[in-house]
Amino acid sequence: MQYIIKNTDNITEKDTSLSSAIWEKAEILRVAHFPWPDSGHRPETVVRLLYTSEALYIQFQVKDRFVRAIAKRFQDNVCGDSCVEFFVAPVSNSLAYFNFEVNCGGTMLLHRCPSVEERAAGQETENVADVDGATIRLEHSLPVIVDPELIEPTNWNIEYRVPFQLFAKYFDIKAPKSGDVWRANFYKCGDKTSHPHWGSWAPVNTEQPNFHTPECFRPIIFA
Repeated sequence: MQYIIKNTDNITEKDTSLSSAIWEKAEILRVAHFPWPDSGHRPETVVRLLYTSEALYIQFQVKDRFVRAIAKRFQDNVCGDSCVEFFVAPVSNSLAYFNFEVNCGGTMLLHRCPSVEERAAGQETENVADVDGATIRLEHSLPVIVDPELIEPTNWNIEYRVPFQLFAKYFDIKAPKSGDVWRANFYKCGDKTSHPHWGSWAPVNTEQPNFHTPECFRPIIFA
């Protein structure tokens, strides 16, 4: 299991709006593994990625129901809302990773999570600073607050642009080039919605829902 990220260096900010045809050039992956006991609600979730020399672009499209969003500030706990997540380890010899968690209203939580070796050496999970989070450009199709919960079928989209300078600051790496391999997983959840569920792209073999399993990440390859 792997994903190929296509390069599109002629991309502009306008090109990556949620409705842009530029996304048709991207490969598709699906969050289709729901291994844990849940409410039976398993939203269809499609993910696309693109990259340029300066940034990584990620888009989630979700066909959902029972949609809610009450977290509204950067670093609020968004996983209780209708949420999509992208966990990525950008260093070839380490499983330290970013966990991008975004609810349907466009609120993001982002931490740098240490590898097993870093944790053993005393390094702890680090909140990405507000000033660094502000370098991420994010678009969302629903309002910031969705409350009360939308019980009818609801489609929603999230798209964000992450400058490689942000990865460089927290992982001391250079911008990726063609052929470079990172490792990642993608998730859909809604812990505190009326119909909780937990899905992943790459299978996760834990008895209880747990997305913090970098050993289960799979290659994402820069074309």
